[in-house]
Amino acid sequence: MSASHPAPAHTASITLQILSIVFYTFIAFLCIGLPIAVLPGYVHDQLGFSAVIAGLTIGLQYLATLLSRPFAGRVADGQGTKRAIIYGLIGIAVSGLLTCASALTVNMPLLSLFTLLAGRLFLGVAQGLIGVATLSWGIGAVGTEHTARVISWNGIASYGAIAIGAPVGVMLVDQVNFATLGLVLCVLALLALWVIRNKPSMPVVRGERLPFWAAFARVAPCGVGLTLASIGYGTLTTFVTLFYLEQGWTGAAWCLSAFGLCFILSRLLFVNAVNRFGGYQVAIVCMTTEALGLALLWLAPSPVLALVGAGLTGFGLSLVYPALGVEAIKQVPVSSRGAGLGAYAVFFDLALAIAGPLMGAVALHLGYAWIFCIAALLSLAGVGLTLLLSRRAQHY
Repeated sequence: MSASHPAPAHTASITLQILSIVFYTFIAFLCIGLPIAVLPGYVHDQLGFSAVIAGLTIGLQYLATLLSRPFAGRVADGQGTKRAIIYGLIGIAVSGLLTCASALTVNMPLLSLFTLLAGRLFLGVAQGLIGVATLSWGIGAVGTEHTARVISWNGIASYGAIAIGAPVGVMLVDQVNFATLGLVLCVLALLALWVIRNKPSMPVVRGERLPFWAAFARVAPCGVGLTLASIGYGTLTTFVTLFYLEQGWTGAAWCLSAFGLCFILSRLLFVNAVNRFGGYQVAIVCMTTEALGLALLWLAPSPVLALVGAGLTGFGLSLVYPALGVEAIKQVPVSSRGAGLGAYAVFFDLALAIAGPLMGAVALHLGYAWIFCIAALLSLAGVGLTLLLSRRAQHY
């Protein structure tokens, strides 16, 4: 039997190994999803701060994740992936305690806000640590030939956990109170710490330790392609509601559901495509599909076609991260895998950071429909870049 078609039992064994590691990603993103839908209302309505401060409360976590990527890579490479995950879980527990403290000091709004912001910082750093460490651990455990599968399952765990966490968080606050969120974060972190305590750790790989920025430079060509494709995701999630309002439509939430469902479905159905056809080839097809979906959103005359466009966008974008990730990680030594994964993740963080202001400026001057046109053109630019990288790789 060929290497591209492994035996079912072997495949199932590898999948179980991967799932046992991305479990910690699921816990981390469940803890991120729980407060995400209720934080703006808490800061604005309960504490009495402006919508800008409410937005800052959400954004601070992502900024902390972005800035912690070099640290996360160093810990994963130098101290081991298990240690990095443990540090991340402790960070989640601290975030939960600070969230409880914020709820208990609600009568002192400024103190409550700063306590909450401190908790968001801890959660952001925890996300950076666990995100890099689970990927590095998973690849080390099942082999580099299964890199795409590890990244794919990690993404499914991330998106699935947020999808579950957000409505559960709203229900907890409605049925009990805001402090309950902090307690749940602590319980989940402690549960994961209990599960990981006896799990054998991967040995630290000895060898060349690339500085973060050296790893960043090596993965940058693939990373730029990831950024160009991922701006479409940031555009859709940030502005689809306002786009629907401008068109006079209802049901924007279904657009997000279609995107998420097709995203996960694509990863489940085509998880082995990267190994069979190569990362660059899969990325080219996927970014082209994403561009078609975004173009359909731009030109959609009805919400039904907009729904189809959102689904195509999710279906296309789904495998871009693992496809380009496989090629990016080839550029760094095994002993610096954590640094390479952390550097690669920065490009996705960057896409989410610039999508809001960039597309907001486009919408201000041209209207919300045109943001999807610009996002489609950026995705096509990613196709062009990936074609160049593919041709360059064939000459080596």
